[in-house]
Amino acid sequence: MKSITPVALTIAGSDNSGGAGIEADLKSFTSLGVYGTCAITCVVAEHPGRVHSIQPVKKEILRDQIELVFEAFPVTALKTGMLFSTDLIRITVAAILARRKKTTVVVDPVMVATSGARLLKPAAVQYLMEELLPLAALVTPNLDEAEILFGDKITSIPAMREAAHAIQKKFGCAVLLKGGHLQGDTATDILATGDDIRVFESPYIRGIHTHGTGCTLSAAITARLALGDNLYDAVAAAKKFVTRAISRSIKLGKFSVLNHLP
Repeated sequence: MKSITPVALTIAGSDNSGGAGIEADLKSFTSLGVYGTCAITCVVAEHPGRVHSIQPVKKEILRDQIELVFEAFPVTALKTGMLFSTDLIRITVAAILARRKKTTVVVDPVMVATSGARLLKPAAVQYLMEELLPLAALVTPNLDEAEILFGDKITSIPAMREAAHAIQKKFGCAVLLKGGHLQGDTATDILATGDDIRVFESPYIRGIHTHGTGCTLSAAITARLALGDNLYDAVAAAKKFVTRAISRSIKLGKFSVLNHLP
C-alpha cells in the first residue's frame, strides 16, 4: 500500500537535553503529522544554559546516514541545523544537489547557541554562505546570524526589514529573519521573498528560559512544506506552533523546556 504520510529529513546535531537539534526537530515533525528521519552531524553535551562539549561525526557516516534515508524513504522536505564544519557542509551540499528537484530545503544557519557557544567553525561560515544558502528555499537566521549574513548590526524592526531583503537578494533564497532577541512587546519575524515582505507577530512571552525555539520553528516550517503548504502558509503555521510550544513550556529543574506536544 502506498504511504500517504509525508517524510521529512533533518540534518543536524543531537541535543542530549532533548530541547533542541535533532530531538526538537523530530518532536516537531511528529506533532505535525510528518514522518521524521534524521542524519546526525554532531553529538552535543549541553543543557539550556550551557554547551559543554561537541563531538562531530566523521564525514563518511554523515554521508551514509543521508544516503540511506533517501534510499529508503520519499523525502519531500529537509532542513539543516548544526553543521559545524566545512567537511560536513560539503557532504550535505552534495546530497542536496543530487536531489534538489525533488526535495524542498530549509536552512537554519546554526552558528551560535542561545547560551553564546559557537556552533559553526569560523572557517565554515563562508562555505555555508557560498555553497549551501543558494540551494535553500528558505533560510531562517536569528538576529546574531543575520548580522553575519548581512554584515551589519540589526537593532530594530526597520533594520530587520532591510537586512531580510538584502540577504534574500544576496543569496537568492527566501529569508525568515527571526526577531525574538529584540525582546519588545511582540516577537516579530520578517519573511522576505523577492520584493515581497511579510511580517509575522506574536506576543513576546517573558520569563521563559529555554532553548531550541529556532530548531523548532525551522522544523515546523519543513513539516508544513512536506504536507504541501506554500511558503507563506508554512511560516504562519510554524509561527503559531512555536508560540504555543513556548507558552505551554514545562518547568523542569532550573529551566523551562518547550512543549512540542499537540
